Amino acid sequence: MRIVLCGLLPFAFCLNAMAQYPGLTLPPSGNNQKAMVTQFIGPVQVSIEYSSPAVHGPDGKDRRGQIWGKLVPYGVADLGFGNGKPSPWRAGANENTVFTVSNDVTIEGKPLPAGKYGLFMIPGPDEWTLVFSKNSSSWGSFFYEEGQDALRVTVKPAKHEYREWLTYEFPERKPAQATAQLEWEELSVPWTIKADVNPIYISRLRQELTSVPGFTADGFAQAATFCVQENVDLDEGLKWADAALTAPFIGQVNFDTLTTKAQVLDKMGRDAEAKTEYRQAMRHASASAMQIYALGLELLKDKENDFAMEVFEYDAERYKDTWPVHMGLARGYAAKGDNEKALEHANKALAQAPSDPAKARVKAFIEELPHNQAGKG
Repeated sequence: MRIVLCGLLPFAFCLNAMAQYPGLTLPPSGNNQKAMVTQFIGPVQVSIEYSSPAVHGPDGKDRRGQIWGKLVPYGVADLGFGNGKPSPWRAGANENTVFTVSNDVTIEGKPLPAGKYGLFMIPGPDEWTLVFSKNSSSWGSFFYEEGQDALRVTVKPAKHEYREWLTYEFPERKPAQATAQLEWEELSVPWTIKADVNPIYISRLRQELTSVPGFTADGFAQAATFCVQENVDLDEGLKWADAALTAPFIGQVNFDTLTTKAQVLDKMGRDAEAKTEYRQAMRHASASAMQIYALGLELLKDKENDFAMEVFEYDAERYKDTWPVHMGLARGYAAKGDNEKALEHANKALAQAPSDPAKARVKAFIEELPHNQAGKG
């Protein structure tokens, strides 16, 4: 016997009593297919698993204009089943919508610990409440208990292009945050998720440096470089930089490892020590003309014009009449305001440029030279 319950339970979307019976693989009730979307915020994994109803009902009826405030009532509603308490919307169809996050985050500025949550929503014409419940395993919200809430936040709905199927997306993404968004019919409900990603990266680096990456100098150097780029845990970054240079069996003294340590010291404000490391790096046998040139460019970006000129002049002493040498001297003299010498070396670099893109960069530098702009690498 086939039993269909329609109209008795708000939000049920016509629950077929035989559909999705535990332990049996059967079609989802109401053709509300399951879906999942996952987004990483740096190392933090965020996923939303849900069942996706359509604007057109199972009978094909177009319910546009009848979704919000009607099929999905505003506020909480008595579902006529379960614990008998007014309940929020399950934010989808069928089973719970499940929000999972691998690490602690903030939702709309409020903290939510790592874990798996039932995601419920209390809709309203102008404001919605998102509810993250510690109960993620129930069917719908028939047994919802407010005492199991882990977090509630309020957000604003917005107009959206038409969506036939209820969908969750992450339309905006940054290194440490993302916007999650429910979209259905002509409405969207966005909320902001933020993560403190750098401590997570550092924690993982510590762990990973005890495995395969920790058996290479490059592994420690890359970890130290991360500390420089993000300006975090510089003391530990210095230890990692030293390990890349001197750790038993794996330490390597070369241009890359020496400049890595110099960069950490530079970021720590230990300028004299940083310059000592930079000088060792450029004088090391492994240093190429292009690497020394690139070092000088970085110093120019930091407004270290005198030290950059020292680097470019050493490059010329060591590698003589080559393109990186002349291009470095051109930029060094331009930074010091000596456009005549800058033009002399730029013309030599133009004649020696190894490729069309390199020639184009030299030409652009020459064109900018009368304005005393140091140009770009």
